[in-house]
Amino acid sequence: MMWDGMWSDYTVRVVVSGSAMIGAVSGSLGCFAYLRRQSLIGDVVSHASLLGIVLAFWIGFLLTGEGSKSLWLLIPGAIAAGLGSLLLTKVITRQTRIKEDAGLGVMLAIFFGTGMMLLRWMQRSRPPIPGRSGLEDYLFGMAAAITQDDLWMIGTLGVLSMATLIFSWSRLKVLTFDPAYAAGLGLPVRWLELLMLCLLVVGIVIGLQIVGVVLTIALLVAPASAARQWTRHLGTMVTLAAVIGAVSAASGALLSAAVHHLPTGPCIVIILTAVFLFSLFLAPHRGLLIRRKKRLVN
Repeated sequence: MMWDGMWSDYTVRVVVSGSAMIGAVSGSLGCFAYLRRQSLIGDVVSHASLLGIVLAFWIGFLLTGEGSKSLWLLIPGAIAAGLGSLLLTKVITRQTRIKEDAGLGVMLAIFFGTGMMLLRWMQRSRPPIPGRSGLEDYLFGMAAAITQDDLWMIGTLGVLSMATLIFSWSRLKVLTFDPAYAAGLGLPVRWLELLMLCLLVVGIVIGLQIVGVVLTIALLVAPASAARQWTRHLGTMVTLAAVIGAVSAASGALLSAAVHHLPTGPCIVIILTAVFLFSLFLAPHRGLLIRRKKRLVN
């Protein structure tokens, strides 16, 4: 009865539906970041996107005279900032002796620090900017603020990302496991890498309103890490990661709705962590306990 009562609430339905979609998209795309050992990219993009959100809000205010926190305005800004941070990292690492992980760390600090500075400036500006309150919620997420319009935005980007992934599946698969072989086949490796970065950025930024800048990396990495323990096949891994992400995100949203004062983002992350730990220890063939048992038997 309690669950039926919650599901009849409009806000709960929107938040749970949005969380499930975000979990599925981020989980499936996260498999490629996991296999290519690019998980740090998720952390950089999520933190860099704060600058894009603040700038998009500011540009919207300059053009219309009032602030808008519509995802149709803020998400493109977040995507631009996320891609910008990654492209600048590529330029720095190719033109200097700085390694990629160091370059990513520098971009994270620059973009996130600048975003925080502008956010604080807008919060204290006089006269106050209309609609500025609530931008700070993107740091840790504010799932209850999601609207039906936001849900359409999330769904549209999610469907486009999944359609692109399916259409480019064979080429992205080769690129993921053997970039040199992909180049030998004549595939446009640079364009495919850019496509993969774009997909990862979209998969990250659509979850900012629910999970927030700080915890979004969990939606990208945890489902993929858990799914990897159960299978050796990429297709199965991507499907399983999407299911884990969707179910965990929806469960976290429901838990947050059932227990008052529990934030949605941390609830989702805790459930994802529990699923990952369960998979890490108990998955057949790769589970730590199973492998330990086999060693003892042998």
